[in-house]
Amino acid sequence: MTDFATRRTFMVDTQVRPSDVTKFPVIDALLKVRREAFVPDQKREAAYVDVNLDLGNGRVVLEARSLAKMLDALDIQPDEVVLDIGCGLGYSSAVVAQLAEAVVAVEDAQFADEAQAILSEQGFDNVAVVEGNLHEGATKSGPYDVILLQGAVETMPEGITDQLEEGGRIACIWQEGALGVVRIGYKLDGRVGWRFGFNAGAPVLPGFEKHAEFTL
Repeated sequence: MTDFATRRTFMVDTQVRPSDVTKFPVIDALLKVRREAFVPDQKREAAYVDVNLDLGNGRVVLEARSLAKMLDALDIQPDEVVLDIGCGLGYSSAVVAQLAEAVVAVEDAQFADEAQAILSEQGFDNVAVVEGNLHEGATKSGPYDVILLQGAVETMPEGITDQLEEGGRIACIWQEGALGVVRIGYKLDGRVGWRFGFNAGAPVLPGFEKHAEFTL
């Protein structure tokens, strides 16, 4: 029988701690959440490998390092509400649920029902999964103190940043050519200013692609 608990500790000790992730609540959350429960059955043996884990259809579970560094920078507080866009089967939302008061996760039809079922089964009752288009967010429950995207973007719809509370933070991977750069955004006076975080990569989330401009 696979000892996933040992693998989980090894993941934190070798992938997360050496990457300048210092906030204890983030480390503690990663040690507690059973990552193997939030991946397809055939992927469980690879759940703790240091890569983005393929969920199919161009979607992934972000590598632990990338998620942890984003959470470390966002510094989510226990009284905050977080919007988690593209939660896949719910792993990121489960981790965030231990840091925040509540999490609203947006996922499309291919994953939404299963994500909610797994989260409920694992006891994360402060997460609600909303089925819908990722690029539309979840306006009914907003605005949010923090927004987190589980994939890359080429463009950020105004409808997403409109759902961020004044003084709130947002983190995502910006796709720039072949490279990806995580930036942390801070909303002040109704506008989001972005700061460089670190390099990371992931597939672009549906609805966040930059459409080609046609000229005559």
